Amino acid sequence: MTKYLKLFRVNHYLKNFLIFFPIFFSTGLFNASMLLKVFFGFIIFCLLSSTIYIFNDIVDVENDKLHPKKKNRPIASGQISIPKAKFIIIALLFIIIIINLSLFFYHIYSISEFIFSSLVLAIYLFLNILYSKGLKNVPIIDILILSSGFLLRVIYGGSIISVEVSSWLYLTVLSISLYMSLGKRKGELNKNGSKSRKVLSYYTKDFLDKFMYVFLTSSIIFYSLWCIQGFQDPNRVLLLMYSVIFVIFIVMKYSLDLENDSLGDPIDVIYSDKILLIVTTLYIVYMGGIIYV
Repeated sequence: MTKYLKLFRVNHYLKNFLIFFPIFFSTGLFNASMLLKVFFGFIIFCLLSSTIYIFNDIVDVENDKLHPKKKNRPIASGQISIPKAKFIIIALLFIIIIINLSLFFYHIYSISEFIFSSLVLAIYLFLNILYSKGLKNVPIIDILILSSGFLLRVIYGGSIISVEVSSWLYLTVLSISLYMSLGKRKGELNKNGSKSRKVLSYYTKDFLDKFMYVFLTSSIIFYSLWCIQGFQDPNRVLLLMYSVIFVIFIVMKYSLDLENDSLGDPIDVIYSDKILLIVTTLYIVYMGGIIYV
């Protein structure tokens, strides 16, 4: 069972909680019908992201066998054969289609929610297939595709409940995701040099640092603007502005982890840094208190 959990990259499902952003920030978290839609959407996106991870492992199997860490992945280590992995991909895609169609036919999703959310899923799938098949070796494009995954999760979360997400929130998510994607490449470059990924031969530490600072700054600015635009109540806006302190601490702690021999993957950093995990949890509780209390 463990090998299948590793194959599905269940620990990376944490990224898919971005789907809950629109319902959380729109004060709809306790709306049963909306929450049901997001719950099913979360399941669909988890299955789809696992599909992409398995596909990528199949494409990269020979390279992964030579990697000190990736060689232990189920496909690279031979625990799961490639034919079986391909069968799992087909099964997962079939399940995703069945669930998505069922949500529409049983009127859980409206026709607009079904069409738009399906389009977002198709774009996510298409971009990641292109990434796995070669775009991950193209500088800049690889970072943009990595970042798009975070943004598409938020767009998907809004599409399934027909909630209009603030442009400032979209810009915040995009900037932070670009910052973290650059950080991931920086961590890989620091840890393994340019040999671990072909695309790393195009990057330098100075280049990655420079644009990390750009997107770090813009993330804080965009988030601050979202806080100002978030509510009409001036008292609530003031409380929202205090949350900027949490965001600044989180990105600074993430940056510090990058400097301390981390590979830079946001999920690995969060799981390995208890302080970062605690502060992130406190931020969520704080925001929940402002929005719902």
